[in-house]
Amino acid sequence: MPFAPVNEQMDILRRGVVDLVSEEELSAKLQRSIETDTGLVVKVGFDPSSPDIHLGHTVVIRKMKQFQDLGHEVVFVVGDFTAMIGDPSGKSKTRPQLSAEQIREHARTYQQQAFKILDPAHSRTEFNSTWLDKLGAAGLIQLAAKYTVARMMERDDFRKRYEAQKPIAVHEFLYPLAQAYDSVALRADVEMGGTDQLFNLLVGRDIMREYGLAPQVILTMPLLVGTDGVDKMSKSLGNYIAIEDPPDQMYGKILSLSDDTMWTYWQLCTGRNEQQVQDLQAQVDSGTLHPKAVKQELARTIVSDYYDPNAARAAENEFEQIFASRGLPSEMPEQEFTSEGSVWIVQVIRECGFATSRGEARRLLGQGAVSIDGRRVTDLEATVANDGVARVLKVGKRRFARVIVTKP
Repeated sequence: MPFAPVNEQMDILRRGVVDLVSEEELSAKLQRSIETDTGLVVKVGFDPSSPDIHLGHTVVIRKMKQFQDLGHEVVFVVGDFTAMIGDPSGKSKTRPQLSAEQIREHARTYQQQAFKILDPAHSRTEFNSTWLDKLGAAGLIQLAAKYTVARMMERDDFRKRYEAQKPIAVHEFLYPLAQAYDSVALRADVEMGGTDQLFNLLVGRDIMREYGLAPQVILTMPLLVGTDGVDKMSKSLGNYIAIEDPPDQMYGKILSLSDDTMWTYWQLCTGRNEQQVQDLQAQVDSGTLHPKAVKQELARTIVSDYYDPNAARAAENEFEQIFASRGLPSEMPEQEFTSEGSVWIVQVIRECGFATSRGEARRLLGQGAVSIDGRRVTDLEATVANDGVARVLKVGKRRFARVIVTKP
């Protein structure tokens, strides 16, 4: 299809962007693409440090889709090599490295989930081990020689850790350099990421110049606040909404957002433009619409995006049944345990899939988020008796399981 005029493309691509380095360069690249009838190479890297893509990731993926719809080539870079280093962005301590097996499994699910938004027929998926493995030790040394420690220490998280006398592992300096080399290998015209990625993206511009290439344009997108309304959405903080959450859980999590926070989700997680969101806000402010009705519409919209309208309606009905009527879900998973004695509640929570670690299960208990048959459980040493009785375990507001412990 023919490319839209530069000014029309710029109007779309500027929307929701925090940093654009630089607007003049992007305009020039768009003009060149029209003249050569060749789409820009738009790169975004994802390190598969966990198996789930959550709504926070989709803020950038939606911008990728805009480039794609305008006729440009989007490259979904799976950072299987860089994940073995671990991105230090925003970290106050050295991040644990992942095994190759973990990375491969996470990468597989990332691709599957990203194509819920991107058109797979017009996307490229690249694994950065393809070119970074080939560099070898000599190549990595040559790459490292193109950047100085002084420049690296300009990075906010490195500087703060250094001043606080917290350790910085040497391999962490390799992360932004390896990410920058991705741009060299792909000859990227544009790279995007969250605002916490700005330093890494700027390093990419510098390294591209070192290899005699035109520097990539940088676009950063806002960081989506999590369901707690305070911190950036993060799986480690438990304030995330995964795009593969079941429809009823996704719907319920969105309904739990504060009235103020929901507007950010309208802006960053839906296809509504700024004017449409402002119109909704005006109707709420004037009393024409109730905030709950707007939040319900938001939940239906997001669930429909990742499933379909029927799933959204079913999730809404389920939510109303559970919370409006104070009932139980019509269906819930069942977990059976066989034990000579009672089973520790922490183990029960983990094996039902409601916590990824003992520490997380203990935090849930401490927060008063766990109940059995309607009675809150806060004792970290509590157990479930092996009497064959079916009990309803509830964790948080929306997660239920029927638990049975029997003797061998």
